[in-house]
Amino acid sequence: MSGTDRKNIHAGLEVSIVLKQDQRSGTLTEGVVKDILTKAPFHPHGIKVRLETGEVGRVKVIHD
Repeated sequence: MSGTDRKNIHAGLEVSIVLKQDQRSGTLTEGVVKDILTKAPFHPHGIKVRLETGEVGRVKVIHD
């Protein structure tokens, strides 16, 4: 599943995101989705989400 399609993402899903400050390095942060912040059905850089920890970033990997 791709992190660029909003339909693939829902609250409670375990994902890896890239935080704004980590975009250059590409460092990923793992967590569980609390809120979906992107309204559009697709975003080329990944759907923006808020994790349960409060961190905000774009989804790069969806874990099974």
